[in-house]
Amino acid sequence: MIALVTDSASQIPSSLAERFDVRVVPIPITVDGIEYREGVDLSADDFWSLFGDGETPAVTTSQPSPGDVRAVYEDAIAAGATEIVSVHVASDVSGTLNSASLAADLVSVDVHLVDSGTASFGVTSCVWEAAAAIEAGGTAVEAAERAAKLAPYVGTSFILQALDFARKGGRFDSYLPDDADGVIVLSGLGTGIDITGSGRSVDELCDQMAAYFISDGVPVRAGVCLADPATLPFTEGIEERLRSSDLVVEMVRYRVGPSIAAHTGPGTAGGFWWPVHD
Repeated sequence: MIALVTDSASQIPSSLAERFDVRVVPIPITVDGIEYREGVDLSADDFWSLFGDGETPAVTTSQPSPGDVRAVYEDAIAAGATEIVSVHVASDVSGTLNSASLAADLVSVDVHLVDSGTASFGVTSCVWEAAAAIEAGGTAVEAAERAAKLAPYVGTSFILQALDFARKGGRFDSYLPDDADGVIVLSGLGTGIDITGSGRSVDELCDQMAAYFISDGVPVRAGVCLADPATLPFTEGIEERLRSSDLVVEMVRYRVGPSIAAHTGPGTAGGFWWPVHD
């Protein structure tokens, strides 16, 4: 049996984790000095509730320990896994893959590590590809290779509205202008993200983001995010536009949880897409 493992920075929704039997390593989150494990003792709803009444908590993330990852691997082995495909957030933004590598040396089965080269639901898209390979009868090596090959073709389009928060997070500082005419749209493939537009209304911004999902004219799968509750109009607006396109083969909704929100802040909207190969 081939087991699939990822980390919670993938923002994989429970529906997909159950569908593909994916085990998830929780990312440690510190909020106002208190440490949590994402998805275990701090849900997305609990996290966003901390932003009420104008409050902005201090949020930091860290990588899981090798012991944390090993515990998930051992759980998979106890359930019958003879090999593991472990897909993680990009190594250039997190040490999670390094922890997974150390953990892989401590277990009794082969672990095939995949650096997704991306973050958030982009990681889940690579997990999805690995699952598709396994469902088609592929080996663990083939599943890991398929996940890794997808990474440069994962597209994203999103907005950041809490720019001061995002600057403090450090991940998007180089993309953010000192001043902007409206809300900026960031889009791209793989790690090639750039400012691709701007707008002031929900409809205008949803039009731009949804257009990028299908801009290559090929069939895609898509994940559309919901961050804090105030972003729901964007989520629904993008979903409505994508449903009207014959190019969108399958679409899911995911939550922006604390490991990603620590770098984006409230007001984030958008999602990911990738070409369909199966």
